[in-house]
Formats: sequence, C-alpha cells, structure tokens
Amino acid sequence: MCGLTGFVSARRDSAEALVGSVRRMSDAMTHRGPDGHGEWVDPECGVALGFRRLAIVDLSPMGDQPMSSASGRYVATFNGEIYNLDELRGALEAANAAPRYRGHSDTEVMLASFEAWGIAAAIPRFNGMFAIAVWDRQTRRLSLIRDRMGVKPLYYGFGGQTFLFGSELKAIRRHADFSPAINRGAVQLFLRYLSVPDPHCIYEGFAKVMPGTILVFDPETRATDITAYWSVMDAVMRGRAQPFRGTDKDATERLDELLRDAVRLRMVADVPVGVFLSGGVDSSVVAALMQAQSPTPVRSVAIGFSDAGYNEAPHAKAVAAHLGTVHTEVVMTSADVMRIVPRLPTMYDEPFADSSQIPTHLVSAVARQQVTVSLSGDGGDELFGGYTRYFVGDEVLRRVGVVPGWMRPAIGRALLRIPPHLWDRVLSGLRAWLPGGQQPTRPGARVHKLARAMAAPDPDALYFELVSNWIELVSDGSLPATPVKTLAPPLADAAERMMFFDQISYLPNDILTKVDRASMAVSLEAREPLLDYRLVEFAWQLPRAMKIRDGKGKYLLREVLRRYVPDALIERPKMGFGIPLASWLRGPLRAWADELLDPEAMRHADLFDPTPVRRKWEEHLAGTRDAEQELWGVLMLLAWLRDPDSLRSPA
Repeated sequence: MCGLTGFVSARRDSAEALVGSVRRMSDAMTHRGPDGHGEWVDPECGVALGFRRLAIVDLSPMGDQPMSSASGRYVATFNGEIYNLDELRGALEAANAAPRYRGHSDTEVMLASFEAWGIAAAIPRFNGMFAIAVWDRQTRRLSLIRDRMGVKPLYYGFGGQTFLFGSELKAIRRHADFSPAINRGAVQLFLRYLSVPDPHCIYEGFAKVMPGTILVFDPETRATDITAYWSVMDAVMRGRAQPFRGTDKDATERLDELLRDAVRLRMVADVPVGVFLSGGVDSSVVAALMQAQSPTPVRSVAIGFSDAGYNEAPHAKAVAAHLGTVHTEVVMTSADVMRIVPRLPTMYDEPFADSSQIPTHLVSAVARQQVTVSLSGDGGDELFGGYTRYFVGDEVLRRVGVVPGWMRPAIGRALLRIPPHLWDRVLSGLRAWLPGGQQPTRPGARVHKLARAMAAPDPDALYFELVSNWIELVSDGSLPATPVKTLAPPLADAAERMMFFDQISYLPNDILTKVDRASMAVSLEAREPLLDYRLVEFAWQLPRAMKIRDGKGKYLLREVLRRYVPDALIERPKMGFGIPLASWLRGPLRAWADELLDPEAMRHADLFDPTPVRRKWEEHLAGTRDAEQELWGVLMLLAWLRDPDSLRSPA
C-alpha cells in the first residue's frame, strides 16, 4: 500500500524543477508510504511521477517505485496489491514473456504483463486492489487505472494547463498550478449521501477515476478517453445468464472454496498480517479462514464502547477465543473521540460523514501497533444481503402499496409529526414484529424514513429515500447525475436492485473510502477478501434465497461460518459498526459542534440555509429528536471548510 501522484505539464521545466514539484506532492502523503519515496521525470514531455512507499511485498530496494519495465517502455507508480502473482508469472513464462526479475514485487510482474499483453489486455488478468499510473514512453500517453470495486482511490483533473493526479487530494493541492474552487454540485451530493460520490470531486475541474476503468490522457490533444474493463453491471448480466444451479450444500462448498482462496491470497506479505474482528458474520468468516490456513495464531483486533447498545466487543472476544487468535480489544473513550475528530477533515480530504470513521481510525491505529496489514470483512453486506433495508424493502413496499396513492402523503406527514425519540419508546417491542427478530437501532429515525418513503412509487425510489439524508437542504433538480441514478439493472427483485445500487455507490463511496483513509492515516494496509471479484461474480449467480432467507441476510455466509464456529456465535441481532454519536454530540463534542454551527459562520459559508440546521441542532440538544446523522454531515462539511489546507492555494 502506497501513495502515488504526478502530473503532465505543458511547460518544459528542468528535471530539477519537475522533481522538486512532484516530491512536494508526494511528501503530502508520507502517511501512505513512510518507508521511502521516489520520483521519475521526463523533461522533454513534462511528465513527473511521484511515490511514497509502504513496503509490504519485497522489502528490498528492488521494490522501489516509480519502476520501469524491462525494456524501459513503461514507467509506473502503483498503489495497492496484485494478489495472483504466481498465476501471472506462470502465464508470462508460458508466453515466453517472463523477464529476468530483479526482485519479487508485484509491481515488476505488473510491468512485465504490460509489455507482454499491453495495458488494456493485462489489467483484466489482475486480481487485486489497485490504483495505477503508467506512462507509455512510446505512445507518450498516461494511463490511470482503478481496481474493479474501487478499493483504492485515484483523483485527476486540470490545474491550468497541467494535468494532475494522485491517490489523495492533499498531494494535488501541493502543485503550483492547482487553484481551489468548491464544486457546489458536489456539496449538494454530499449533504444528501454524506460522501461525494464517484466520479465527482469537491473541487471544480477534478474527478475520481471510476472503479473498473482505464483513463488514458493524451498530452497532445489534452483529451481523456475512459474505457471500462469490468463492472458490477457486467457481473449481474453474466450471473443472470449463467445462474448457479446447485443445492445449498453445493453453494456452501463453492463459497467456502472461493473465500478460502481469497483469504489465502491476501495473507501473502513480507510483513505481519492481522484481522479486524467485530464478531459479526463477515469479519468472523475472514478470521476463521485466516486461522484455518495459518500455522500460528492470527492477530485480531476489536473495538468496544462503554454504551452496551453499541458494544460488539464481547462477541468479537468470544469468536477470537473459539478460533484461538491472539486478540486485542480497546474501548473507545471520550478522549479518543476528542483526539480523532479534529483530524478527520485532513484525513479524508473531501467532506465525509460516515461517523463510524472515528472507531475505524482508532481500531486501525491499534492494529498498526502489531501488524502492517489487516484483513477486513467489508463487502459481505452488499454482496450477500446483510442490510436491514434489503429484507424489509419488499415488506415496506407491500404495506405501502395497499394504501391508496392519494392517502400516502397525508399518512407520511402524520407519522412525521411524532418525534423520533417518542417512536423509539412506542416501538420498544418492534423485535417481535420484524422478520427474524431483528432489532434496529434508532427505530424512530427509521419510521421517519418510512414516512418520507410513503410516496415512493417503486423499489428504486424507496432505495434513494432510504439512503438520503438532508433532503430539505438540496433540490433534486439541481443534483448532478451519478451512476447510481442513471444505471438500471435487469433485476426485478427489490432487494437485489438495492444490493446492486449499494455495490456501485455506497460501497466504494462510503465504506471503502472510510477504511482506506482511516487505515492509511496510520500507514496500515487494509485488505478486503470478500471483494475478490470472483466472489462478486459468484454472488450474482446465486438466487436471492441463498442470500436472504427467513427474514435474515447472508444465509450462505452463515452456512460457511457454521463450519468453523458454533451457532451460538453466529445467530445474534445485527448491530453494524455504529457509535453513540447522539450522546457524544450532547456531551464531549457539544462545544466543538456548537462553534461550527454558529448561524453567522454557516451563512458566511453560503452553501446552504442555516435555519433548518440550527433548528435540528437545538432540538437534538433538547432531546426532542436524535438528528445526529444529518448534523454530522453538516458538521463534517463545516469542519472541512475550516481545515487550513482545504481551500489554500499552494505557496
């Protein structure tokens, strides 16, 4: 795991000037690569590549970047890991295209693959997480490449006549040609979704490389050409064309095989490897398969809270004890919160408001004291139907559907008149009503979402209502287009449509962004075996009943986990990685939040109407409603605006 950056300039600066510029950019990402740096420049073409290295595979100087291919045609910087090295080496040898390797890094194999098959043909052969920048000295074109699911970030855009790119915006901001200007459309998207969705960026003129695509920049024409080499939509289409025909037992066996291999590949490293363990199904499966393939006890890390309603640490401890891992548990304190929150704007570069970013950063910091790589269970919910909205979506639509259309808005308004905290009390017996005995957190907030969904005419409209936040602060008519709003999968089932939308939006824009920035801030590489593309494709071959059954999600994952741990450690209500944010905002974070939510300060920002924000803040403090989700989004935006680097031009 590393950080890459660079630029292609219309000017023809000296080699010394180019190196100086790109080194300043890469130095902004020392946290992504504390083990060294490297630069490569071509003054004739105005090209500069910069790199910060976190040494994971081949710790010797032979793994340093930027790295040139054997012939010298390709020069690349590469963030991430390519796991199927043995397979690629074998294919290169079979094609008589294997070079005399200088070391054993995946970067060298990647470059040999480019020389043997060309970039466009080589990339689909890679199984990994990656962001790649490669300069072709023969065609004089730059290629920017992002992995299939969007695990690794990659930004790009123009600063004047200079094409800039990097793993993080803080590197791009260091270039003299960068001129900061806020993208107001991106702000509106953020307030609704609590992250800036791909391909948008918080800065005008900049964007993110989309997952599964190759962007080619031609300096002569200044044009960019984008092609997709893989997509979730393609996986859906192939899965529907060739569905899995076996029994539950057959599917469990196949999933176990795929999971075991995905985990095995991600355990390969020349540094210590551990696992994030929450005690939930996803992380427990990963931990179990790691321990099953490790000759020594695996190191696992969990985080807990003093608030029992959010504390999964006891479950993690029980799973760890059964598996025999070397387990570390840390309880988050108010001091941790106050230490981490001020760092979030710098850590995330763009406004980002999934509040579980706080414990994710803390658990990463604890893990980094013991290991350099940590596996996680991210992706299990989206692939195998773990979120509550999947298995209650049909029920909601069925119940709403019996209400005449003209009555729905009135009923919705009536439901909204009762504050969420009162709904929490009224619905204290909700567990018996929900499928599978699921007990959601903040049921009152969910009732309000349902009330707003009363007018939803179809499953897609219901989904967008469920994932939206500050609806009254943004106008649908002015929201920029995003892939999740423009792609329509060939899926009739409401739950499967929601899973598709999550895989192309919520997963890369929220979950993977959260984990990447939180872990890389402490120089920890996070790997996601459940997002191995073979697993994604297999999941789309499965019928819904192998994902959601009897009102519970992740049926098949549970069946695999039963092979390694007893039922008592599996069958418990899903909690998610939530935090007691509502009480924190009334307690240790109150002074910090109150300062940011000053009406004059919000008016000065000139990005939204401060009146409804202030009203919700006062209601939240009074305890008449829990509005932490919406407030956290505004707070993260305002904190980002105050970050000294967010809107500062390079010195």
